[in-house]
Amino acid sequence: MLGNRQYCYPLTVTDHASRFLLTCEALSSTREKYAFTVFERLFQERGLPANIRSDNGVPFASAHALFNLSKLAVWWLRLGIGIERIKPGAPQQNGRHERMHLTLKKEATKPAAANFLQQQARFDKFIEVFNHERPHEALDMKCPAEVYQPSPRPYAGLPDIDYPLHDKTIVVTRCGRICLGNKKINFSQVFAGQAVGIKEVHDDIWLVSFMDYDLGYFDLETRVLEPLENPFGPKVSPM
Repeated sequence: MLGNRQYCYPLTVTDHASRFLLTCEALSSTREKYAFTVFERLFQERGLPANIRSDNGVPFASAHALFNLSKLAVWWLRLGIGIERIKPGAPQQNGRHERMHLTLKKEATKPAAANFLQQQARFDKFIEVFNHERPHEALDMKCPAEVYQPSPRPYAGLPDIDYPLHDKTIVVTRCGRICLGNKKINFSQVFAGQAVGIKEVHDDIWLVSFMDYDLGYFDLETRVLEPLENPFGPKVSPM
């Protein structure tokens, strides 16, 4: 809580290899639209990462959505970014990031600033010191800025998506449905506006795929999606 009684939600992103603190944004909410803005600017400046590791909270995940994906996570997938989820209640699986958080809280939030502008100024100062003035033993006493390399993958917006091996390409409706003829199958709202591929694998039994991921099956009689094993579940080891 800031001095003006408003809550601040810092969005932090670090580079795993170099510990370089890419951003620390003082946000007024965990709503996805704010995170989209931060990540788009970050990708434009630093390129696209191969993977992003996150916890299971908002805006990185949605508790009640298919495979706990969020619209932000679906956007990452569209950009060719792999999702790494830590296990719930296991912050040690993102240990380097969490250790940075402890330092950040101690040096930039206690006491909190009076308002968002002043708090962002503290975060900006912390980023400068953390990246350029603070050596790390694990980096042979180099500072993160001496080790960090931007990604060679440029951000150029969303690439086209097609499904040449499927029977149909269908755009998920705004309310999260797949419409096939006059049949409407509840899918997931986090995929709204995204193109998915569907393929009939048996009489009226259809496979639904998103990019290279097979997500589940539905049949036209029940119009219920039966998800496959979660391809985005926790799969990182403790650090």
